[in-house]
Amino acid sequence: MQQDNSLKQVSTDTPIASLTSRSLQLAPRPTTIEQTGLSESLLLDLLLKHLMNGGVLTKEQMVKLLGVTGGIIQHLLDSAKTLAWVENRQTTADGQMRYALSMGGELHAKLALSRNGYLGLAPIPLGQYTEVCKKQSSRSNPITFEMLEKGLSALVLPKDLLFKIGPAMNSSRPVLIYGPPGTGKSYLCRHLNLTLGDDVLIPYALAIGNEVIQVYDPELHHRVESDAIPASLDLAKGHDPRWLRCERPLRITGGELTAEMLEVQFDSHSRTYMAPLQLKANNGILLLDDLGRQKISAKQLFNRWIIPMEERRDFLSLQSGEHFEIPFELILLFSTNLDPKELVDEAFLRRLGYKIHFDALDEELYRKIWFQVCADLELSCTEEVFQYLLIEFHERFKKPLIPCYPRDLLGIMSDQINFMEFESVVTPALVDSAWSIYFV
Repeated sequence: MQQDNSLKQVSTDTPIASLTSRSLQLAPRPTTIEQTGLSESLLLDLLLKHLMNGGVLTKEQMVKLLGVTGGIIQHLLDSAKTLAWVENRQTTADGQMRYALSMGGELHAKLALSRNGYLGLAPIPLGQYTEVCKKQSSRSNPITFEMLEKGLSALVLPKDLLFKIGPAMNSSRPVLIYGPPGTGKSYLCRHLNLTLGDDVLIPYALAIGNEVIQVYDPELHHRVESDAIPASLDLAKGHDPRWLRCERPLRITGGELTAEMLEVQFDSHSRTYMAPLQLKANNGILLLDDLGRQKISAKQLFNRWIIPMEERRDFLSLQSGEHFEIPFELILLFSTNLDPKELVDEAFLRRLGYKIHFDALDEELYRKIWFQVCADLELSCTEEVFQYLLIEFHERFKKPLIPCYPRDLLGIMSDQINFMEFESVVTPALVDSAWSIYFV
């Protein structure tokens, strides 16, 4: 499964009903302000901010900008007209009424922007988000050995690792993956979301009272083109468009992690709130790579997440000091090259339900990776040359069979072949040269 910022295409053989039924059950489209779970004042402020930003808008444009039905937009426009904040403008060529702010409406919109600069789809109230997030838990559809093997079919792994990783993915406990550098820990973790295989609804933003926190991040949340619905269908009957259908998120953070990234972030210039990384990763996987090398210590990190790791709920706060609770509904993975006992004490290690050790490969798996990389790089290599590598270098220098070596060594050989315009054949001379370059 390729992850990028483009929309995933929906197969034309897949019935539309099967794509939308679960979304409709989780998040039916509200038809009244009460059903949105939001106050009329919040929605009215958001509408005025959009009008100030757009200048002149039709009702259809406002429906798309706020993600609510035309009936709700009309109700808000009627309220705004009563307050003399919105004026009618000349209709479009196809007869659509256009609307703009009055002088009073512009003053109110500026006041609303000074309080909160959010400009996007109408947010989801916290209570609704919590309910949907828990229902979408990956643990509600446990991973089986067959699912794991299929999802990781492109990787060469010892089978005993699958028997350890699978149950860990179904557990509510965090998972620590540790072992020497180059043993494939991070590489495996970056592919685990492929085993989950389904999609989830991600809110564009959350409402905490009258404050709004943006959750959707296009760099992390990869949208699915589930809205590729025939024009003959009534789009008003689809799921609540304030929720975006996305692949389950995979959030990876490493040495750049700071304590601030675990809290709601407020931009004083734009007056907007952004969600912390664990909130963005909900219903997916959060990988903390290279544990022990972050700007926040492992001990500080575990102290911060004692309650989330054990109770699957987290506590956050806003600039005003208001505290609120969110679900901690994700698969939490830690990966490290360091000795776990040097990072945290025994009490913390107990809280990590699964501790999975990665080590060097046996010869059979190492050979499989070697020739697989040869095929990927379009290089020809004989068994004799492979044995030359094992005997003259791995055995002689007592270098373990680490999974990253084939990719790195053959990559160097491929570079040399291209530079020297040699035949695409791995030779003992190329092995000698690549080894001397790669190892100090």
